[in-house]
Amino acid sequence: MWKQLADFVRAQGLPAEYTRELALRFEQAYGVRDGEVLKLGQQWRRHLVFGIKVLDDFARTGTISRFVVETTGLRVPAGMHKPLREYEQYARERRHLRPTSLAERMHNIAVFLDFLRTRGLETLDALQAEHLSAFVQTRTDWKPRTVACVSSSVRLFLQFLFMRGALPRDLSAAIPTVRLASNAKVPSAWEPELVERLLAAVDRSSPKGRRDYAILMLASRLGLRLGDIKRLTLDQLHWTTSTIEIVQNKTGEPLVLPLIEEVGAALIDYLRAGRPPVEHRHLFTNLTPPFSPICQNDRLHRVVAYWRELAGIKFKTPQRQGLHSLRHTLATRLLGAQTPFPVISAVLGHASPATTFIYAKADVETLRIAAIDPEEVFHGHAS
Repeated sequence: MWKQLADFVRAQGLPAEYTRELALRFEQAYGVRDGEVLKLGQQWRRHLVFGIKVLDDFARTGTISRFVVETTGLRVPAGMHKPLREYEQYARERRHLRPTSLAERMHNIAVFLDFLRTRGLETLDALQAEHLSAFVQTRTDWKPRTVACVSSSVRLFLQFLFMRGALPRDLSAAIPTVRLASNAKVPSAWEPELVERLLAAVDRSSPKGRRDYAILMLASRLGLRLGDIKRLTLDQLHWTTSTIEIVQNKTGEPLVLPLIEEVGAALIDYLRAGRPPVEHRHLFTNLTPPFSPICQNDRLHRVVAYWRELAGIKFKTPQRQGLHSLRHTLATRLLGAQTPFPVISAVLGHASPATTFIYAKADVETLRIAAIDPEEVFHGHAS
């Protein structure tokens, strides 16, 4: 949208400086009219109003500060904006939520407040326990885990409102509890030969191929989490000791992994002929100028999907197919090789060894080996 604005300025022969008057002229020329069907190549016009708002904010304050909920597309009643903004500030500054966690929580709360709007509520002081029950009970099209996550976000929000005196009583206990079986979900894992087919399909003669291959190697060979891959810097690659040393984004705990030969070779190939000459220290960049670091909200699903399609990989049953599933695959492969659980836990950087036991569900053969012989149980009781 900003590129179109720059083109508009040049075409009109206007001064190359942003002003509110310029923004109004541009909006009058290209703003979307009611009922207008946009032609191919004009979808950028949908973002014109928001893009101008961002420029206004920057021109006025020198920074870009967005209210997270403004990006959700949900309609929150005006009377609820102030407590919602206060909670966002509290969650960011006092609870120290990561940007991705904060965005998810604020979205969940906005869903709830949008529901209250449909029930005729304009302010939170009219909130009753029956509204909370109705909200959860009407989420019939959601998966239980999603309902549990949203309910948790709303519960924390209500506790905050009571703590700040915005609600006369604590309504958080009125939200129905969604019971989920602990560790009930089996992680998705690839067949080992499919991982090798994926890696073999990557064209390592192009910058994209070199970058993607290095990313895939870090996930499939070292089991690095997506967030840690995106945050990886040149300073965390220790070539003299052949290690990668990071502080994990998810747990805040340090993690040291061996820079094994094939991973090191992939990284060196990327650094020599794939990574553009940029000043920032982030290892992985976008592929187009100005080659900024990969956005922290980017799930990098396309990195797997692009090469998976070229490799012609099809799965026998529905499963997760993104970058994180390669981490799961490494865990199950280590488990299948009878690697001790503490070692697997250390490699994956799990805060609790109990988390590692989830992967045992994806390895039936290991479970059979670990099963207790019924006769041993019988003799144990007999003795």
